[in-house]
Amino acid sequence: MIKVMDGIRVLEVAQFTFVPAAGAILADWGADVIKIEHPVRGDTQRGFLNMGGVTLDPLRHTLFEHPNRGKRSVGIDTSTPDGQELLYELAKTCDVFLTNYLPHVRQKNKFDVEHIRAANPDIVYARGSALGNKGPERGIGGFDGTCFWARSGIANAMTPEELSGPLSQGIPAFGDSIGGMFIAGGISAALLHRERTGEALELDVSLLSAAAWASGATISQVMETGVLTRNSMPTSGGSARNPFMGNFRTSDGGTINLCMVSPTGLIRDTFEKLGVPEAGEDPRFADVLSLIENAGAASDILVKAFAAKPFAYWREHLKLLKGQWAPVQSFEDLLTDEQALANDMIIEVDGADGGKPLRLVRGPVQFNNEPLETTRSPQASEHTELVLMELGLDWDRIEALKTSGAIA
Repeated sequence: MIKVMDGIRVLEVAQFTFVPAAGAILADWGADVIKIEHPVRGDTQRGFLNMGGVTLDPLRHTLFEHPNRGKRSVGIDTSTPDGQELLYELAKTCDVFLTNYLPHVRQKNKFDVEHIRAANPDIVYARGSALGNKGPERGIGGFDGTCFWARSGIANAMTPEELSGPLSQGIPAFGDSIGGMFIAGGISAALLHRERTGEALELDVSLLSAAAWASGATISQVMETGVLTRNSMPTSGGSARNPFMGNFRTSDGGTINLCMVSPTGLIRDTFEKLGVPEAGEDPRFADVLSLIENAGAASDILVKAFAAKPFAYWREHLKLLKGQWAPVQSFEDLLTDEQALANDMIIEVDGADGGKPLRLVRGPVQFNNEPLETTRSPQASEHTELVLMELGLDWDRIEALKTSGAIA
């Protein structure tokens, strides 16, 4: 497997998913990512063993594996002088420092940008925050449920007005995983800039900014027109302006999504594939303008056609459809989706319990069409002694650091 980050060393002082997800992506790409964890508690997320009513095995902890595969774990207490000195020694050997701790914690434990840069002036200092590194709330923490989903406007936009309250995010680490990819991209650009100019940059990605970018087309529309659109209640049928855009229920309760943003050249073929060729000859639907003017009538025809056959039939039959469509699937369905599997979207790593392999999701970027090869996430402090010996520490000093509680 090609490793585009081979030779890059990342020092990660972070927990939960948002920023560690960036470290996972960099590790996927070949970087040596050293994850610093508290020598007693480890990453707080290790203790999250019940998610939405699903109990997680600490040795097969999927919520932790997702943002931490491919890394090495070193247990250091950064609140101690010995631990801080050790962190600086590690920083001298690294290209990137990655953190999501709040400003007061970074200052208290002396790993803010000025402390790390004092040890290594050439290091890229990458920070993930809840609300950004400027403004009166820069010191306030948050999660993707608060910053990415609720505060950003996404929850409001996704919730139909008919509902009495906003939809919950529903997917753990949703904004975290998206934002982590943004951080990884920013780090890549910063490393390229350093290579070209010699200048080491400081970068910040917030959950709020990640959400704003993800929603940027709609936010720009709101700024330009003053019109705020919200999700509508689910129905079977096309939109009021374009009947070839919408969700359609099948005879057995499945759903097919049509998304023909521009129906030009697709009208006759769509009606034919749906078993109503006579609609393709109807003057009401002769061209796009006519189709739009008679969207309700066209939608009624499509609703009736889809309702006449089961989901499995349409999944196979519509493979010849010229226009854009998709089966509405569950995550479970995705695991057997032949296109997802053909593109290596699901990967396997060894389980820490020695049992069957753990299945995870690869990052969205694939280089040279090659499948990802990575390792499981580390156990807390699993690589402390190995990494410190690589750093040049002798066994007496390692034992002394253990005795003082600075390392695990």
